[in-house]
Amino acid sequence: MAQAVPRDPGLQPERTRLAWRRTTLACTVATALGVRAVLHDGASAADAVMCALCLLLWLGVLAVAHRRMTALSTARPRPLGPRVAVAAALGTTALAVCAMGMLFT
Repeated sequence: MAQAVPRDPGLQPERTRLAWRRTTLACTVATALGVRAVLHDGASAADAVMCALCLLLWLGVLAVAHRRMTALSTARPRPLGPRVAVAAALGTTALAVCAMGMLFT
């Protein structure tokens, strides 16, 4: 009988962790620029609501990314579930749209 050889994931988990870090950095920059634009140009009620929504979306994306990066640090990381993948994609897209809305209004 052959013994089970431990899986050598190579650098793939590290690349995935770095991709999550880049995503969170891009979301942080978009949020910071949006908040700066609202605070610098004077905030209307709609701008304040968009800013708050942007901050909530940013926190959601950070939570999903942190959860995934923590899961990738194990010896056998589980695959990304479809719900988490959809949540990350929708959160990132919604954050980008929200930040653009704050910048162009």
